[in-house]
Amino acid sequence: MDQAGRKADTGSERTCIVTREVRAPSDMLRFVVGPDGDVVPDLRRNLPGRGVWVTADAGHVAQAVKRSLFAKAFKDKVRVSATLTEEIDRLLEQQALQALSICNKAGLVTAGAAKIEKVLGSAPVAALLHATDGSADGIRKMGQLVTRTKGDAAAKLPRVTLFASSQLDLALGRSNVIHAALKSGAASEAFLERCRRLALYRGATGGNSPLESEENLGSGVVDGPVEAGADDRN
Repeated sequence: MDQAGRKADTGSERTCIVTREVRAPSDMLRFVVGPDGDVVPDLRRNLPGRGVWVTADAGHVAQAVKRSLFAKAFKDKVRVSATLTEEIDRLLEQQALQALSICNKAGLVTAGAAKIEKVLGSAPVAALLHATDGSADGIRKMGQLVTRTKGDAAAKLPRVTLFASSQLDLALGRSNVIHAALKSGAASEAFLERCRRLALYRGATGGNSPLESEENLGSGVVDGPVEAGADDRN
């Protein structure tokens, strides 16, 4: 592996090909060129080959496509899917739901108001999940339950509102899931990180974020030297 390839594995910062801003890899998306010349999103940041980086939100990816910035960054003719932004959204969503399924298999997910109340009073809870098609009144009542059980700590508890009830049903292997509690654990942290990436990609910030409290999710900042917007991986 050459010097550029070694640098690419250090986790240092990257430059967005759209804004030229330097950011941590955790806040960006890496792209490589596949064998057939297609631009491929490398969500796990481990595919071989020269990579370019884009700030991890749909708007910046759309700009990179519209302005033909991938061809300029790769310095070659490449094919870019017209639905690249939507494809990435589906991949990020799929990753998050797969992580939720892993949490469920590890016994970290509890659904149903009575069971959630019991968990809130007896175990460390990493987050609450609310289906996007759940009622506002149901979310309000669940919030009252959390406040009654957790007190001031309730304000710091992340609320994930990224998935419809049907998606939660499939991930958890049960029906009619509207609210769920996620107990603390390594798998839960991995799930919440994927939720953070999905929410950021969809442009959610501040009071409009599907993660109402992100205090417990971590900044994701990686220390290291500034690198260019492209890298080489062998």
